[in-house]
This record gives sequence, structure tokens and C-alpha cells, in this order.
Amino acid sequence: MPESLLKPLVETSYLNVQNVGRYRCIMRFFYVQHQRLRYWLKPQEIFDGVVAYGLLGEDYTLEQCQKDLDQLAEWANIVPRHDGGRSATVEEYLRKKFRYQMTPYAVEIERLVSGLEKVRGYGGSLEPTLFENIASGLERLEGAAGQFPPGEAIALWEKTYEDFVKLTENASDYIASLQSSKVEELMLTEAFLAYKDSVTRYLQDFIQGLQRYAYKIEAVLLSINTGLVDTFFSNAQRDLAARPQLDEPVTFDEQRERLQLEWQSMVRWFAGYENEPSDVYFLEQTTKDTIARIVRSALRIQEKHRMGVSRRRELDYLGRWFFALDDDLSQAHKLAGHVFGFYRCRHFQGIDEKDSDNADLSMWQVAPNIRELRSRSRKRLRDTGTGSIREQSARQQKARESFLKARQEEMAVLQEYLEKREISIADFGLISAHERYFLLYWIGRCIANKSRRVLTPEGIAISLQMPVEPKRALLVCEDGELDMPNYQLRFSYGT
Repeated sequence: MPESLLKPLVETSYLNVQNVGRYRCIMRFFYVQHQRLRYWLKPQEIFDGVVAYGLLGEDYTLEQCQKDLDQLAEWANIVPRHDGGRSATVEEYLRKKFRYQMTPYAVEIERLVSGLEKVRGYGGSLEPTLFENIASGLERLEGAAGQFPPGEAIALWEKTYEDFVKLTENASDYIASLQSSKVEELMLTEAFLAYKDSVTRYLQDFIQGLQRYAYKIEAVLLSINTGLVDTFFSNAQRDLAARPQLDEPVTFDEQRERLQLEWQSMVRWFAGYENEPSDVYFLEQTTKDTIARIVRSALRIQEKHRMGVSRRRELDYLGRWFFALDDDLSQAHKLAGHVFGFYRCRHFQGIDEKDSDNADLSMWQVAPNIRELRSRSRKRLRDTGTGSIREQSARQQKARESFLKARQEEMAVLQEYLEKREISIADFGLISAHERYFLLYWIGRCIANKSRRVLTPEGIAISLQMPVEPKRALLVCEDGELDMPNYQLRFSYGT
């Protein structure tokens, strides 16, 4: 970090001193003229412009304005330059004449202050087109293979990174605005119903754009190797060196460090870092949660309107409709589904004892599963006596045999791979479904381990080596084909 981080900013002194009003009016006049491309100003022009604001009163004089300009020059907010023009009066001849210009620090400070005056909330926006722009820029970077004509590399990077910064800042500001206390209060009023549909549609469009391009950007960022990135940044630095810099030039190493940090921040935001999820994932979840919160608030407001409405006539009509169906149970089920929707689900833990493996059978066509439900009441129930213990030996024996059979099949496959010692996905021929299950199970366990190595209960060590380049392989099975990275597996006896 630079040593200037420990020094005070003298240029901001005019914002918090005793005569802050006079200094701020002068600096605002300088900033307005700077935007109009008038850089060097005379004291009389400054005095007339400040007085025209009508904020300093009638007792403000040219001499006071001159003292204020001298103080601002001492704080390095403006730079004086001797005016060598002819004098029109004796006083002008006797007094040193100067013209003043804002310093770069003062321009940025006044630009910041001017922007702060316009802040009326978080602001921000959700623009899904920025995802598309970033994706197209990265595809151009990857497709050019590091070969760019002069001037195009830095223009491509500046446009891509500018869209990335705009996307992250505007999205975070807009989501923060939807979670502010002012919006929370609005969601409790009936006036919110007028905005509900438009805001929800706006968020849904952003989610669709994010899902369409964000994960595509992640794949492109991970597929670009470091050599191509270094070549691209070398072209960008070549374009930067072609720009004449009259200020203090930035060194080659500083430029490369800045470009590398910008690239790493983009990769971290879209693809995450190590085991941490990416920021785009959090943005997607936050946007979905915001949509759900908006819908819940709208439903809550609508329910308040319905609380005092009698539905006796509707229920009476519905009861007569059910009564008219006679004994047609299927029609009653259909009518109940249209009127009441899905029943509230209750999840029970246990084995689903189906009479058939046909997935097309309806729940009404199979026998019910009998489950005994106990009361959750805190009242202590009266003891009704001892209960019988069910015999589970047959089920346990069946489960034991199934487990031992699966272990024998897995051991047979392991023995076959132990003879080969090392094998890649591309080396496999046609394999069975059981062999494919064991293979994916071992790959999953190795990927979940940081060392990319696991040890079976039989003492067989399985290590996984990731492909150096993003190569793909086709695993052909009896029940289909699986496209996956060309992993390399090694089998050995180890501890």
C-alpha cells in the first residue's frame, strides 16, 4: 500500500471549516465552469459568479473573495497563475493579478460532493443485457487467441470490465433499495399492489438473463488458460503504452498488477474462489427471495380485504355441486383439485410399500400404506399396557444379503482395476450399469476429498487426477452414454 494512505487529505479542508459556505460556493462555481471547459478564471469573474448565487449576503466583498482564494490555494484546491495582461486601472497595476484553476483532486472531490447531493436512496438497476455484453466480450477474447490489432485489446477489456463494474454496483444498489425500511413500509400499504406486478416482472426478467448468460460466462472464464490471459494483457499494455501520458506514467508492473486484479475479481464474482460459492449465486438467491417476499406481501394485503367478506353463498353453491356428483369419486377428486388445489403435504419417514413398480399408476390405484401416528400432545397419555415387539430378523437378513452382494460386486470390479493399476475415462469400452455406478461413486468421493484420494475398507487406495486441459471423454454404458471430463484413476494397496 502507498505511504500516502497515512497522510491527511488537506484538499478536503474547505468542507468542514468555519467559513464553509463561502468556500463551497467558490469551489462549486469553479466546478461548473470546469464542466463548461473554462479552466482559468479571474478573481472578478469568480466574485461575480458567487454573488449571483445569492447565498452569501450583500456584505461579501471582492477582498474577502481574494482572501478565500488565497486560502483555497494554500489547501491545494486551486492553482494560481500570474496574469500578464495589461492593467485597466491603477489598483490593478499595483495588485498582483492572478488566474486560478482547479486541481485534479479538487475536481474529483467536487464531483463526489455534487453526486452526493443528488442521492435520494440506493438507486441502481437490474440490466440483464450487461450479462450478454460480458459474455460476448469474453468469447471475443477467447476466439482471438491473443491476436489483436493495435488498440482493440484495451478497448475490449475496458468495455467488458466497465460492464462488469456497472452490473455489480447497480444490482447491489437495486437489491439494497428493495430491502430498505422505506420499501418495507410501502409493502404494508395497499398502494404497493400497483407496483407488485411490474417489480416482479422486472426481477423475473433479470433472473432469466442471469441464468441464460451468467453460467455461460463462468464456463468461459474457467476454460481460458493463464497463457491466453497473459498474452491478452500484454496486448492491452501495448495499447496503453501507445497512449501519450503527460502526467506521472504508470510503471509496467503496476499496469499488469491492476489488470490481473481486475481479472481475478471477475473470476471470483462469476466462478467463486476455491470452495466458496460465487457472488452471482448469492445475487440469484437474493433476487429470488425478494420476489417471494413481494408476492407474500401482496397476498397478505389481499387477505386483509377478504377477511370481512362472507363466503356463505359460494360455499353453499360448492356443496350443492359436490352433492350433484352422486357416487362418481373421480369427478369429485377433479372438482376438489380445481377448487382447493393441492393438499398440504405431510412427509412421513419410512419405506413406500408399492404393489407395482409402474410409475404411471395413480396414488388412488394402489393400496394404502398403513402408518401408526402418535399424538404430539404434551399431556401424558395413560399407560395402556405393554406392546408387542415385531420380528425384524427376516428384513434384517434380506438387507444383509443385499449389502454383501453389492460389496462382492464392488470388490470384483476393484480387483479388475487393480490389475490395470491406472486407467482413464477415455480408455473404457462398453461397461455395465453396475460398473458405471461404482466408477461414478469413487470419482465423487475423490472429488469431495481435498487430497483427491480415498481408501476403501479393503485397504485399496483410489486416487483421482484431474485433466490438465479441459478434455472431455465419452463413457459408453449399457443404459446410455455419459459425457464427462477425462479423469485418470489410479488403484493400489495403501494405508
